[in-house]
Amino acid sequence: MAAVNSVRIAAAQMTSINDLAANYATCSRLVKEAASAGAKLLCFPENFSFVGAKDGESLKIAEPLDGPVMKGYCALAKESSMWLSLGGFQERGSDDAHLCNTHVLIDDAGNIRSTYRKMHLFDVDVPGGAVYKESSFTEAGKEIIAIDSPFGILGLTVCYDLRFPEVYQQLRFHHGAQVLLVPAAFTKVTGEAHWEVLLRARAIETQCYVIAAAQGGKHSEKRESFGDTLIIDPWGTVIGRLPDKVSTGITVADIDFSLIESVRRKMPISQHRKPIEFWKQVSK
Repeated sequence: MAAVNSVRIAAAQMTSINDLAANYATCSRLVKEAASAGAKLLCFPENFSFVGAKDGESLKIAEPLDGPVMKGYCALAKESSMWLSLGGFQERGSDDAHLCNTHVLIDDAGNIRSTYRKMHLFDVDVPGGAVYKESSFTEAGKEIIAIDSPFGILGLTVCYDLRFPEVYQQLRFHHGAQVLLVPAAFTKVTGEAHWEVLLRARAIETQCYVIAAAQGGKHSEKRESFGDTLIIDPWGTVIGRLPDKVSTGITVADIDFSLIESVRRKMPISQHRKPIEFWKQVSK
């Protein structure tokens, strides 16, 4: 990694629907677009392959990671020689009533390199919005995941995890993350209020790049996502953004490893932060 100072990546924005084939066609088109722009990694949003229009639809289409849907995306990565971050795949759970909301990372040879199962489930009554209960059909993950790659050490998260800084602190200070992936399908209400400020805060407090691929627009009569796909540098500056919050497309930026090193050297928060033992002692 020291020999290469920067690498080009892209983040996708789309409006997934309850049609696996249609969403795959959109993803395939965006992969070609990213390849033409010179990107070596393309990050897709949560629920990239399917967004149900009715209760229970996601459970019906849930598959294991070696099923035909994920095999199709592995083939797409191999054909395009591109790494794919697939944020929020409906992986079959431990029983017929549950699935896992799984972030899958595929390399440019079409191999699954890592999986992270969403840890924080969205069980909320959004003020001015709808009521959601993700835990009614989703099993929560229990493992923090970071993996080395040509794009630095990647920290894998999904959507609602964004509100819990402990996850990102762990990824940076205990797992060495340099780039944080936050695929999402934020609601319109919560997105307008909190999306950008939370993402920039996570970048600033961890001194990591943040790649936030988002669902945007109306998926069905019942569901709408905020959009606003962003790429943010370790100083908290937005360096990639689609001009339209809900259009389908990509934004491209370069991960500059020397910038990560520079920001961390000039403000060495890793040396100044207090260990967990300190907080346990002062909280007695």
